[in-house]
Amino acid sequence: MYTFNGSDYSIEIGSLLSSSFQTVLDQYKSLNIIIIVDENSHDSCLEYLITNFPELERAEIILLPCGEENKVMEVCFQVWNAFTEYGFGRKDLVINLGGGVVSDMGGFIASVYKRGMNFINIPTSLLGMVDASIGGKTGIDLNLFKNQLGTFAQPTHIFIDRIFLSTLPAEEIFNGYAEMLKHALVKDIELWEKIKVIHSEEELTSNEVIYHSVKIKASIIEEDPKEGGLRKILNFGHTVGHALESYYMDSTAISHGHAVALGMCAESYISMKQKRISEMEFKEIEKTITASFPMINLAPDDIKDIIKLMYQDKKNDKGNIRCSLINGIGTAEYDIVLTEEELALSLLHLSLLANISN
Repeated sequence: MYTFNGSDYSIEIGSLLSSSFQTVLDQYKSLNIIIIVDENSHDSCLEYLITNFPELERAEIILLPCGEENKVMEVCFQVWNAFTEYGFGRKDLVINLGGGVVSDMGGFIASVYKRGMNFINIPTSLLGMVDASIGGKTGIDLNLFKNQLGTFAQPTHIFIDRIFLSTLPAEEIFNGYAEMLKHALVKDIELWEKIKVIHSEEELTSNEVIYHSVKIKASIIEEDPKEGGLRKILNFGHTVGHALESYYMDSTAISHGHAVALGMCAESYISMKQKRISEMEFKEIEKTITASFPMINLAPDDIKDIIKLMYQDKKNDKGNIRCSLINGIGTAEYDIVLTEEELALSLLHLSLLANISN
């Protein structure tokens, strides 16, 4: 069992059956337990949880619709109304069982209801395991803008069990892989060397590698829990990535991991142009990302609209688009103001890569 103990939460990586999960449940014997799932985790993961922890048979199950497009306030209102009808109190326990959307949304729902309920995250996707379930950021989308509403609220416990990864299609593993690459690029060249070439899915998703990635993010958050400074480096790839994800949400949606991978390629290009990384380093990053993630064709009008979306990014200040860039593989800097020209050229580069691959 790999463990990380934060100031007010704990992370355990290994079999749920040998974790402290049972001990935690014992603390809520006389209280209500609510399990929040989406359609995928309901069908693929919930039975395993209840079969192995029979006391969860009494839990109320809250079913969220799948997909980023449903991470909205209207769905939250439906859940809060259900909480009220069931008579849930602030001392009851919420268990978020699912991927990134369930972690983001379930945490938000729990953190707001009656000014905050205790909640646990049990991520069932690689993205959830290495990123979304960790860090105490909860959130939902507002119109097309990612995570515009949210809170900082830590789960009391995070339990990461690889057994749930067997329920995922292969493309979902790459969603998490993108965030693992990000952790390596901003903070840990050793992890970068380990995962820049995927030899097998099993190797990428070992408890050791997951722990390595989790520890990077968790350590940064311990130092800066509310994103006043250092934690902003974890936004590398997300200024461009979130804009791309939002832009395609109403058409041919692209996954969060794919969008972040594209964002990292674009923002690495800017890092190279600003001479923060060498051309050789950029080519290494580009090769790694394009080996696993398809590039996209962007017309000039697409690029203009995507840059407009970047002006809604939460990291911005005084009307400027701010970004985190890398200063060599394994180090990063935050609060860097970018021009529209720099961003346009980086998006154009993505489009050129797509044309080359075709």
